[in-house]
Amino acid sequence: MPYLIDGHNLIGQLPDISLADPNDEAKLVLKLIGFAARMQTKCVVVFDQGMTAGKSRLSNGVVEVVFAAPRANADAIMMGRIRATRDPRYWIVVSNDQEVLNCARARKMKTIRSVDFARELRPLSVHDKTARSPAAPHARAYRIKDMRPDDDPGAAEDVRLSAAEIEMWLKLFNERK
Repeated sequence: MPYLIDGHNLIGQLPDISLADPNDEAKLVLKLIGFAARMQTKCVVVFDQGMTAGKSRLSNGVVEVVFAAPRANADAIMMGRIRATRDPRYWIVVSNDQEVLNCARARKMKTIRSVDFARELRPLSVHDKTARSPAAPHARAYRIKDMRPDDDPGAAEDVRLSAAEIEMWLKLFNERK
């Protein structure tokens, strides 16, 4: 099952990323790439104003990154996407905002509070037996773009970034801030 995530809400719950960090969004995106690969799912993460409004170039095949325009906010964008979703029961919404969670529940979407989802982002140890979510088998059948069933035979099942790739992304993010 794909996730719709309030990015700054989630960063505020993570012990290893600070909202004061100029690279906070980039660091969260890297965590979400690892999570999405591990869980064989996709994520849409929405941030309040930041880089450029709309879909960001930080997006990739498993994580879509969206920044709110100057007169909007992440909550409004998330509720708009929740209302527009064609198959709401296949999505999981991550937020601490009660209005967003209520909007998602009204559409029969699963919800997770950011504080609880933060625990899901921790790296798994070799001995961890909970490496797969019950939602994972369904995740590959849904695209972020139109939020409806679709086959994606080209989707990678095991996405991993090397240390050099992570360094390259962090350098790119630093240049943009």
